[in-house]
This record gives sequence, C-alpha cells and structure tokens, in this order.
Amino acid sequence: MELLDLNLQLFSIIGTVAFAVSGAVVAMEEDYDILGVFVLALVTAFGGGVVRNLLIGVPVTTLWGQGMYLKTALIAAALVFIVPVSWIRRWKTWESLFDAIGLAAFSIQGALYASNMNHPISAVMVAAVMTGIGGGIIRDVLAGRKPLVLRDEIYAVWGMFAGLMIGLGWFQGPFHLLSLFVVIVILRMLSVLFKWRLPRRSLSLAATTAVRTKRGGDTK
Repeated sequence: MELLDLNLQLFSIIGTVAFAVSGAVVAMEEDYDILGVFVLALVTAFGGGVVRNLLIGVPVTTLWGQGMYLKTALIAAALVFIVPVSWIRRWKTWESLFDAIGLAAFSIQGALYASNMNHPISAVMVAAVMTGIGGGIIRDVLAGRKPLVLRDEIYAVWGMFAGLMIGLGWFQGPFHLLSLFVVIVILRMLSVLFKWRLPRRSLSLAATTAVRTKRGGDTK
C-alpha cells in the first residue's frame, strides 16, 4: 500500500505541474487577468481528477485534502505569470512535451486509483482517460476554444492505452509504471511529430462539396 501511495504521489505531482503550467499559459494567451490564470491552472490540473472521482465513487470533497497539490499548482501558475514572456515563448516550443507528460502521469494516476478500488477494466480505462484529458477539455471550454484533445492528433487513445495496460495487470511496481509513463510520452510525441489522427468524417465538408457540385451542375 505504501508503494502504491508513493507511485500515486509521484505521478500526481508530475501531472499537476505539467497541467497547471499548460492552463496558465492558455489563460495568458487569451489575455486573462491573474485570477483567470490561477483559475485555468487549477481547472486544468484538477478538473480531470474531479470527473474521475465522480465516475468511480470517490468523494469529490477529497480534493480539499490535497493541500500539497493545490499549493504546487498555484506555485506553478504564479511562476508562469511572473517569468519573462520570452521564457514562455521558448516554453511554447516544448508545449506538446509538457502536455504529453501531464497526459501520461494523470492517466496512470487515474488508472491506479480505479484499479486499487477493484473496479473492472472498463472502469480503469475510463478513469485513466478522464483523468488524463478531463482538465484539458474544461480548460479549452473556459478559454472559448474547441477541445483539441478530441480533434487534434491522437491524444485520448494513449490515456485509454495506459488504463488498459494497468487494468490487465501488465504494468505493476515503480519500474514498470515508469516504463509505461515513458512509453505514453513517446507515443504521444510520435503522434504529434507524424500527425497521426483517428479517422474523421466532416459533415460540413460534405455539405460544402455537395453545394459546389450542385452549383457546377446548374451552370451547365
């Protein structure tokens, strides 16, 4: 149990910092004031965990017992707010990496929570993916953006993959979980580099094509 708690704490800290920084940067890109920066940082860092807790039966009020993580997120957001803009622009070149780190850390954390509660593998996968992408979705909605996690390069799938691996019991113990963390980060970065995407079908594109075809037929 102590080993499990240590694993959860490690991945929670990594994910909290990565996602808090991501939320703070998005808030500054949208010209939010300092309150907006802190709100988006906290929402990004904890939104997915709150949704996960609702789904797997963990009291939502446990959030208020995570003082260390709340302080960690606030410190990360404050540092983003006060550092020179040139540093943030430089960080933007590494944004996908930080996002991948947060996704991997929180997906593993969510899967461990559900697995420790003896939930079925389906619940473990849902807990993993919602912990990994939930905060980002809420962040994008509050920032007036379309959630990129559902329409950009393959993203949520890697969270589901982490949940599947942990739910099957193939990755247990610190070394195995760290290996899974590295694998998820690499897969996410490969999907960004090579622009891997899931199949999509756009109704708006189909409608535009149909209109153009009809107009072309009318001119004959």
